[in-house]
Amino acid sequence: MKNHFLVLLANCCFFLNAFSQETVTFKSSDAALQLAFERAKSMALSYKGDSNDPVGPWYEAALPSRSAFCMRDVSHQSIGAEILGLSKENKNILSLFAKNISESKDWCSYWEINKYGKPAPEDYRNDKEFWYNLNSNFDVIFACWRLYLWTGDEGYINNPEFENFFEKSSTEYIKRWNLESESLLTRSEFLNTPVPFDIKDDFHRCRGLASYSEGIPGLKMGVDLVAAIYRGLLTYSFILKEKGEFEKAVFFEKEAKKYQTQIENVWWDKSELAYNVIYTADGKFSKDAGELFLLWFDALTDENRTKNTIDHIISGKSNVENASYLPFLLYKNGYEDKAYEYILHLTDPETKRREYPEVSYGVIEGIIHGYMGIEPDASKKIITTVNRGKKDSISEVDNLPVLQTTLAVQHKNQTTTLHNKGENFIEWKAMFTGNYTSIFINDKKAAVIHEKDNKGNPYTAITIRVNPGQKITAAYR
Repeated sequence: MKNHFLVLLANCCFFLNAFSQETVTFKSSDAALQLAFERAKSMALSYKGDSNDPVGPWYEAALPSRSAFCMRDVSHQSIGAEILGLSKENKNILSLFAKNISESKDWCSYWEINKYGKPAPEDYRNDKEFWYNLNSNFDVIFACWRLYLWTGDEGYINNPEFENFFEKSSTEYIKRWNLESESLLTRSEFLNTPVPFDIKDDFHRCRGLASYSEGIPGLKMGVDLVAAIYRGLLTYSFILKEKGEFEKAVFFEKEAKKYQTQIENVWWDKSELAYNVIYTADGKFSKDAGELFLLWFDALTDENRTKNTIDHIISGKSNVENASYLPFLLYKNGYEDKAYEYILHLTDPETKRREYPEVSYGVIEGIIHGYMGIEPDASKKIITTVNRGKKDSISEVDNLPVLQTTLAVQHKNQTTTLHNKGENFIEWKAMFTGNYTSIFINDKKAAVIHEKDNKGNPYTAITIRVNPGQKITAAYR
C-alpha cells in the first residue's frame, strides 16, 4: 500500500511539473499578429506525440493521419519546434534519421518514420522498394547545423550517428546516386532500381527522386536538389571547421561551390530573367515552384537574381507547404510586409490545409526568428536581435529557450530590451536598422559599429555581455 501511494504521488508530481513548465509566449500591440501566434502555437503543440510511444519523443511532421514524421518536413519544422520547447523531440527524430542510413538502401535513410518506430508503410516496403526524395539527406544536415546554432547542443555535430550520416551523405551517397557536379544533367533518370523494375510502381519509380517536386514525367534533375547538395556540402564544411578539421573542411567547401556555380551558369534563364527549376529526360528545362528552395538553402549570391526570384514567388500562389517557409524567408530578405501577409494568411481559419503541420511550425519560426529578428549563433557564441516589425508596434517574446539559456526580448519604439532569465551568460549583439551615431545601454552612451547587409542597407550595432538574471535595454538616438 505504501509503495502504491509513493508511485501515485510521483505520477501526480510528474504531471504537475509538466503542466507548470513555462512555454514560449508572444505578446504584441498588433492584435492580429498576436492572434496568429496563438493559433499557430496551439496547432503546433497539438501535433506533439506521446513520449511513451515506441518511437520515443516525437511530433507529427507528415500527413497527420499517418502519425509519422518525414525527413523534409522535420527539416523545415525543427526551429519552430525548438522555439516551442520540443528539444527532446527534435534530437530523437533527427537521431533516428541519422541512425537509419544504410548501404542496403543505397545510403538513404527512412523517408518517413511512424510513432511505432517503424518506417511508415505508406512510403516503405523493404530496403529495395521505397519512396525517397534525394534532397532529404542534405536537408537533414542543414537542419542539424541550424539546431546546433540555435541551441548550442554540440551533440548535433559531434555524436557518432550524426558524424556518420554527414560523412556518408557527403561522399558515398553522392557517388551511389551519381550526383557529382559534372553529372547532374547526364545521369540516368532511374538509378539503383529494384530488379525487376516496374515503372508503374511508385516504390520503384520514386526510389531516388531528384527533386522535392513530384509527379513530373521524365524528371531527371531539379535545381532544388542542386541547391540542397550545395548547402549540405557547405554545411558539412562548417561542421568540420567547428571541430578543427580545417583541411577536410576546405575540400568540401570547394566541392559545394561547384554546385552553386552550376546554379548560376546552367540553370539561369537569361531570356526570362528567372531560374529554370526542372530538367527532364528529353533535355528540356522548365519552371516550377521548386525555385523557393533556392532561398531555403540560401543558394543565391546575386542580389538582382535573388530579387527576381522572390518577386516571382510572391507574385504567384504557393501550396501551403512551400508557403509555410515564406514568413521567415521573406523577413530574412527584407520583404517585411509580404512576410506579415503570409503569417496572417497561413493562420486564417479559411485557408485550406492550414492544419498541415509544417504550416504552424513555419509561422512560429516566422514570428520569432523572422519578425522578432532573434538569431543565435553557437559557433560565435552570440545572439543577434533586430526589430523587423513596424516602428510603432510593441512586441515581446518570453520564455524563449536558446543557446542553453532562456530569454525575454522586447522591441518597443527605438529600444530593444533583453532579459537573460537562464543560468548561462550570453553575448548579445543588438542591431538597429539605420545609421545612428549612438546606442545607449541602460541610458549610458556606448561605442557602436556600423554594418551593411548584402543589399547595402545600413545597420548600427553593439555587442555586450548579458549575465544570468540581467536585463539590459539598448536604445538608438
